Amino acid sequence: MKVNTDEKKIQEILTRGVEEVIVKESLEKKLKSGKQLRVKFGIDPTGTDLHIGHAVPLRKLKQFQDLGHKIILLIGDYTARIGDPSGRDKTRPVLSEKEVKRNMKTYVAQAAKVIDIKKVEIRYNSEWYGKRDFTYLLMDLTSKITVARVLERDDFQKRLKEGSDIQMQEMVYPLLQGYDSVALQADVELGGSDQKFNLLMGRKVQKRYDQPEQDIITVPLLEGIDGEKKMSKSYGNYIALLDSPEDMFGKVMSIPDALILKYFELTTDVPLEEARKNIEDNPMGAKKRLAREIVTLYHSVKEAKEAEENFVKIFQKKEAPSEVLSFKLKVKSLNIVDLLTETGLAASRSEARRLVEQGGVKVGDKIINDINAVVEIPAEGVLVQKGKRHFVKVKS
Repeated sequence: MKVNTDEKKIQEILTRGVEEVIVKESLEKKLKSGKQLRVKFGIDPTGTDLHIGHAVPLRKLKQFQDLGHKIILLIGDYTARIGDPSGRDKTRPVLSEKEVKRNMKTYVAQAAKVIDIKKVEIRYNSEWYGKRDFTYLLMDLTSKITVARVLERDDFQKRLKEGSDIQMQEMVYPLLQGYDSVALQADVELGGSDQKFNLLMGRKVQKRYDQPEQDIITVPLLEGIDGEKKMSKSYGNYIALLDSPEDMFGKVMSIPDALILKYFELTTDVPLEEARKNIEDNPMGAKKRLAREIVTLYHSVKEAKEAEENFVKIFQKKEAPSEVLSFKLKVKSLNIVDLLTETGLAASRSEARRLVEQGGVKVGDKIINDINAVVEIPAEGVLVQKGKRHFVKVKS
């Protein structure tokens, strides 16, 4: 396949949304050579959903793909069962094979929202770690890297100073990720900035196996919509690739203004100078454009426009959305906790009680904060609202 060596596009790969390139001169030379590179990105299926933070390296992969390079999406179905210690102050819980397989099912389909999955080489590291001779491979691999090199990582140093445990499988994890690059003969590997140690280990392991060392691109971690912690499902501050257009738009509109430019850079294709000018001229307008751009990427222009109209109606004009799910109940009154679970606004009674106690439930124009409150349900119906974006109409 012919590889595009367009200088502008090469510089875009090397600079936009990039934390660090190791080794930049080497990678730039490779990109200009016209040789098709093998570009690796690994995902451990430790959860079921991908979010736009996961999409940051996927978007960088797409830039390589658009130039004609071979993209390798490595599903860490074996290493996921160990758990990556990167950024962790304690050991991850070990996942069962069943949990890993369940999580894997949706990963490829979600990644396809960003990259052309038909042109991707999809691999699983159980291909080499699941073989009968794995014991020999492990002994050979661990003989090539010293304990001192593994303990250099910041996460481990921090734990050692605090007197916290480091389990043996956590020490083996970076070696296994490094060997993945040997098995795949990777020319380039991408990852978040928190993966730098693991990515560098790939270079070390390749050298020990007499392979050329891969070049590395690390991308910044994207803060979540709270503006503080990195985007993560466990923190509840994420925008999932599978979110509805309305939820996606609303979540983007909730990010702090200080993050607007970073979100433009990492999650859209809008030229940065154009984004900066938009923000300087009209921060609210720029944030709406950001939300439109993101919704368009994962849904469509039409759905982005409708999501914006819905947002304006609910949050700026303080009106109910034009389309609201309707429930007809057989009773004329119901306890607020039962009402929330009956309509699906809460997944459980405990969640319903928490929502009410936190003031997150409104019936009509009134906030309900008493879990014993009884809601009167008229024949014409009443609007029940959870949080800022979820509405149902209930009739008797």
